[in-house]
Amino acid sequence: MADLPFHDRTDFDNAERGFIAKLTPGVVKAADGKVIWDNDSYDFLSGDCPQAANPSLWRQARLCAKQGLFEVTDGIYQVRGLDLSNMTLVEGERGVIVIDPLISTECAAAALRLYRDHRGERPVTGLIYTHSHADHFGGARGVTDGADIPVIAPAHFLEHAVSENVYVGTAMNRRALYMYGQLLPRSPEGQLGCGLGMGTSAGTVSLIPPTLDIAHTGQEETVDGVRIVFQLTPGTEAPAEMNFLFPDRRALCMAENATHNLHNVLTLRGALVRDTHIWARYLTEAIALFADQADVAFASHHWPTWGRDAIVTFLSQQRDLYAYLHDQTVRMLNRGMTGPEIAEVMQMPPALEQAWHTHGYYGSVSHNIKAIYQRYLGWFDGNPAHLWEHPPVEQARRYVECLGGASAVVGLAERYVQEGDLRFAATLLNHAVFANENDSAARGLLAQVYTRMGHGAENATWRNFFLTGATELTGRASARVTDTTSPDMLSALTAEQIFDSIAIRVHGPRAWNERFAIDWHLTDLDEHHRTTMSNGALIHENSPAGDGADLTLRLTRQRLLGLLAGDAGADGIDHDGDMTVLQRLTAVLEEPTPDFAIVTP
Repeated sequence: MADLPFHDRTDFDNAERGFIAKLTPGVVKAADGKVIWDNDSYDFLSGDCPQAANPSLWRQARLCAKQGLFEVTDGIYQVRGLDLSNMTLVEGERGVIVIDPLISTECAAAALRLYRDHRGERPVTGLIYTHSHADHFGGARGVTDGADIPVIAPAHFLEHAVSENVYVGTAMNRRALYMYGQLLPRSPEGQLGCGLGMGTSAGTVSLIPPTLDIAHTGQEETVDGVRIVFQLTPGTEAPAEMNFLFPDRRALCMAENATHNLHNVLTLRGALVRDTHIWARYLTEAIALFADQADVAFASHHWPTWGRDAIVTFLSQQRDLYAYLHDQTVRMLNRGMTGPEIAEVMQMPPALEQAWHTHGYYGSVSHNIKAIYQRYLGWFDGNPAHLWEHPPVEQARRYVECLGGASAVVGLAERYVQEGDLRFAATLLNHAVFANENDSAARGLLAQVYTRMGHGAENATWRNFFLTGATELTGRASARVTDTTSPDMLSALTAEQIFDSIAIRVHGPRAWNERFAIDWHLTDLDEHHRTTMSNGALIHENSPAGDGADLTLRLTRQRLLGLLAGDAGADGIDHDGDMTVLQRLTAVLEEPTPDFAIVTP
């Protein structure tokens, strides 16, 4: 760390530039008094970096923890430090346009209140979602009900926003608890943020559907007298995302495509693998389209960059970062190297290493390279030994047996710990725990190893994973995960997505011998759907031809959502045929497990 430019205070100057006021205290509560956001819990970051933290990550945490209302340029303001993301506010002729209303309605309302306390009671006259992740739309109803104002988003926003959070929301939210360190104490030894911000709020997630799609680059819209020129960037940081320029304010919003860290190609919580090749291409396009028209570039996280030359340098280095990772990974995989092998030998260009905003506080070079490999070649590395391996528990039992038993494995691990090889000590101890989850010696030592690995990590999400793993190994209780299947989220599902959501809950073996068809007439949508149980799979057809269903239901879309939520009663449903078929369907549906084990079998 000694060769990094710790003397450079540019980021601190930019993070403090335009400061107007902070929320005091920096705490947001729900209506029932529950604390859903506490930025004051990070006050300890004002001290010197301790032994339990990587100095580079400590620096990033101090920058991300800065909270308050900031002026970006004339008529554009940001509230930072009141959730994982930033809320940006653009003043128009009659009111204010809100960009990215945070995760929770409570935090969004507090951010808007802070703005209004210092800029006046301007009404919200427009809402813009930069992309389809929940930290950029979840607080929408905290700032507006959406009536009579444009709600703008990139094309296919709604499809991706709801599918990610409903289809695999249970698994993602469980892993997100590790990624964001939600059950860790905020302390020099505990959670230091997540690199992209300080963490995720725990309030009410909402969603107001868009009323205006951005469908192509160059599309121009005027909202409350404010001109906006858009660049569509699908497949970058999100499947649906966009950058945009305010030409009359000479201000460029880069959404989450260029922030002050290396981003994730595949988040540790899980997601679709992102396309670093197209990501770099869109950054090149953004420079060409907008750089000469912008005096400031801001994003949905972190702090702005001012001045044309600084903007071009920042965007060019971000572009080079993703292009280099992509091209070098593909070069080496074409030489026969696997993802872990490439990650171990990858060297980043010195000029990028010296730029703070290219460091892996949120994404990392290591796991991003493996994601690029996965995008092109998948999970299998071509070695037949890895084609049909035992699952973790069975593999662990055999390793422990080969190594002479549990006590021998723990003894070997202690030797590797003493030698400083924490990585292999973790591998050995993980086998010991999976072979016998009640082995207290293995659990305790593995918790110590994870703690040391976490304290040394520059990447905040790695730190949170290691420290949360240690926490769970020592038996401390889990925290409640964020619920991203709120009524607004479910209401945004199309009928096809609702049936998909039912299909992924079918317990296949229970349904092997079931064979039935249900016709669903959604009376409020004038839609006809058919689901057929066939060999344990629920098959969906839209506007099916012919008759032959065992049960025909006439109901509203809202009543269908009630079925998805577990209300299988007949109220509000007209039917023809055998109503017990509906009971046969619900009988083979399985509830997800939100607190499944991760560091134990």
